[in-house]
Amino acid sequence: MSLLSRVAERSYWAARYLERAENSARVVSVFGTLMLDLPQEAGFGWPTLVDINGSKELYADLYPTPNSRSPLRFLISDANNPSSIRASLRMVRENIRTTRDIFPSEAWRSVNELYLYSKESLGGGISDRRRHEVMARIVSGCQQLNGMLASNMSHGPAYQFLRIGRNVERADMATRVIDVAASSILQGRDELTPFTNAVWMAVLRSLSAYQMYRQYVRRRIVPGDVIAFVLLDDHFPRAWRYCLKQLETALRRLPRPEDALRAVARLHRQTDELDFAAMDHAGLHEWIDLVQLELGVVHVAVQQTWFPLETPQ
Repeated sequence: MSLLSRVAERSYWAARYLERAENSARVVSVFGTLMLDLPQEAGFGWPTLVDINGSKELYADLYPTPNSRSPLRFLISDANNPSSIRASLRMVRENIRTTRDIFPSEAWRSVNELYLYSKESLGGGISDRRRHEVMARIVSGCQQLNGMLASNMSHGPAYQFLRIGRNVERADMATRVIDVAASSILQGRDELTPFTNAVWMAVLRSLSAYQMYRQYVRRRIVPGDVIAFVLLDDHFPRAWRYCLKQLETALRRLPRPEDALRAVARLHRQTDELDFAAMDHAGLHEWIDLVQLELGVVHVAVQQTWFPLETPQ
């Protein structure tokens, strides 16, 4: 089956925005619960989630005089933030709407319903009382849509671009969550020391990794073990290394994947050379910066190989 470049591009971005919406909703829910357990002097608040989101500069531009609700509004419903949950779901809907002929009809109905739910629930802000309920509904809707696509869509070229987009976004989120947690705990924030276990448990839950960590690591929560599981596990779907393997598999099923595969191979080498025993927080942060830049190279290689050069998302 041949595939138009614009269809390939919209499939890729539909997957990225869908994964972004799910990740953001889960992070907001999990860390919102964590903050109920932390004292105010711990300094772990909603702005921390803006750091995870990687949007500090945009947030500062949009909210020059922020208040206590500004980070939540920015992350959840701000139409000027392309990574907000509401904006991400709008882009999922738009990308699938404009390529409806390649997606199962059930997927279109599902994404449309999810977008309308987010528009209604998030449009006027969201109360603290309802926040967990709404975030859980959005996470569930995103997972339902991913499962529907995996089960009901032929795994041809369009689906491979979905896989690539999903795993680029997952890999990016895994490193961001680890980086922010490590900077808060490992860098010596004494206020958080009594809550180390709670913070690392939240890291696992924010990646839906808590239960699998307990099942496979079979030890109490230890920061080094959490970092190793999230970055190096070969079998957990949201682990960094697993995402790299999924990227490589999907790329090999497409024509002309050489440039993107070379970038993924460099990421594999950088991951294999990772030595936690000889690495402090500064070293971990430097490594994460390096691999995030290289992940950007993978994105550019995908874009230049298969997508039009000047097509807005």
